[in-house]
Amino acid sequence: MNLRGRNKVSPEFSMSSMTDIVFLLLVFFLLTSPAITPDALDLILPKAKGKSTNQQKASVSITKDGAYYVNKERVSEYQIEKQLQSVLAGQEEPTLILRAEEGVPIEDAVFVMDIANKNSFKVVLAVRPN
Repeated sequence: MNLRGRNKVSPEFSMSSMTDIVFLLLVFFLLTSPAITPDALDLILPKAKGKSTNQQKASVSITKDGAYYVNKERVSEYQIEKQLQSVLAGQEEPTLILRAEEGVPIEDAVFVMDIANKNSFKVVLAVRPN
């Protein structure tokens, strides 16, 4: 007498559904990652909508002529770092407001941002409202 059942369990595992899910996740992350990175955005800096804070710690202004001002005091570009360190010394969250006049080369603004980055200062770019 044969007592074995007719249904045999197959020891094979089908990976096709798993690969479909992994592929869909890969496509999803590839499509959404450029939207997250700020480098992918085109920004127009001179005009913007938004609020400004009243907590002004220090400000750096750059004119079209290439003159730098720290809190309305004219300084050379070599003295900006020392001046900012002395103004922002001892503060919990040192904040720097960057005011670049319209038409200022981006290299001048990046120069000030690099100084702030080296000294762990928070930078806020000031713009005029629409």
